[in-house]
Amino acid sequence: MPNPATPAFLARLAAALPPDTLRPPEPRYLEEPRGKWQGSAGAVALPHTVEEVATIVRACAAEGVGIVPYGGGTGLVAGQIAPSGDPLIVSLERMHAIRGTWAEENVLIAEAGAILADVQAAAAGIDRLFPLSLAAEGTARIGGNLSTNAGGLNVLRYGNARDLCLGIEAVLPDGSVFHGLKRLRKDNTGYDLRNLLIGAEGTLGIITAAALRLFPRSASESTALLAVPSPRAALELLARAGARFGQTVTAFELIHRQGFDFIAETMPYIRIPLSPLPDWMVLTEIGFPQAAGPAEEALESFLADAMEAGLVTDGIVAASEGQRKELWLLRETIPEANRNIGAIASHDVSLPLSEIPDFLARAPQALARVADIRINAFGHLGDGNLHFNLFPAKGRTRKDYAAQAEALTRIVHDLVHDLDCSVSAEHGIGRLKVDDLTRYGDAAKLAAMRAIKTALDPKGIMNPGAVLT
Repeated sequence: MPNPATPAFLARLAAALPPDTLRPPEPRYLEEPRGKWQGSAGAVALPHTVEEVATIVRACAAEGVGIVPYGGGTGLVAGQIAPSGDPLIVSLERMHAIRGTWAEENVLIAEAGAILADVQAAAAGIDRLFPLSLAAEGTARIGGNLSTNAGGLNVLRYGNARDLCLGIEAVLPDGSVFHGLKRLRKDNTGYDLRNLLIGAEGTLGIITAAALRLFPRSASESTALLAVPSPRAALELLARAGARFGQTVTAFELIHRQGFDFIAETMPYIRIPLSPLPDWMVLTEIGFPQAAGPAEEALESFLADAMEAGLVTDGIVAASEGQRKELWLLRETIPEANRNIGAIASHDVSLPLSEIPDFLARAPQALARVADIRINAFGHLGDGNLHFNLFPAKGRTRKDYAAQAEALTRIVHDLVHDLDCSVSAEHGIGRLKVDDLTRYGDAAKLAAMRAIKTALDPKGIMNPGAVLT
């Protein structure tokens, strides 16, 4: 176990840094969005430069003091929260500059503390698109997005955060700086440290800047909310959309009516356009380049064909940019409605597309044998990522299920594992799923991960307790 950040250590560190770099930990650094974890910290460090980050890490390495890297604090698996040990939190929020843009290369370099929405805006400023899109994009920071290999709404077309990164700058556990901030598409010069650090959740170093891939902006976009008879019909609809539109399918979200019921229950002022609500819906979007013509007409034609084939029973195609934003607001409001209800247990799982209908049929049956619950299943059908969340029956609260929550999660994760799938799709392992990784992880992979951790971070100071025990 690493050493705590004691007052004596902090006094020595403060002397090596500019004034006001170290602060007492405010409550916002010690809480996570769902309120399930309470953190511990000796202090918060707020560096301005990579050199200051390196100074901090070298001091911690010399005295064996634990470090918890901190981005926007939006993570849902407690990767940014250490419940004990009084480590030093290192927040990158002051390192938020856009260091450069290259429109002709489709590249932007951002510091790790840049808010995702600001990165998107910087790309738009040169008529380009940075496609990573999350419900928390107004507060999430790009360093945290990369450290967790965030996915979001547009993975189907553009990939995860890892796929959107060409190079990174990072401070390694000994305080040395990895100068990997290259704008290259090809670089076969040995081991790929970029991809090792991306998704490592701060356990192998602190990402301080990244070279990010940009894309041309679509000239014509169209979004539709469609009622489908079943998840299997949604899967066939996805296959048809891919065959007709190819890589122009930007998103394909599967939504169960429970999510919209929660919105109606807790935020009745939000309008839901389909009535009556079907059990299952798809929210899809296509984006065409200029030469391909109007996307709205293409999507309306696709909808007509899908209805004739019995794959869609009702639907609405956005007729304006305002309507398009309203449809996406509905999808992005589901997590907020979930928090208003209060989940018993939340699951972020990844499955092969063809296994999803079977999972969605089997899981509720298995859970019903243990408890009376409501299930909100939604997610990115295009990349196989489902958010499968369990809620109290009407008239009850999640406290009523405290004794059953662990068993319910075990049922879900056991079924996911039996289908040879993943219990962590886009939120990472953090501290919440450390035992799950041990239980379900491949033995050879875990041994290799521990060997890498030991080689790069022999004192175990980087985000102690996260990912690996």
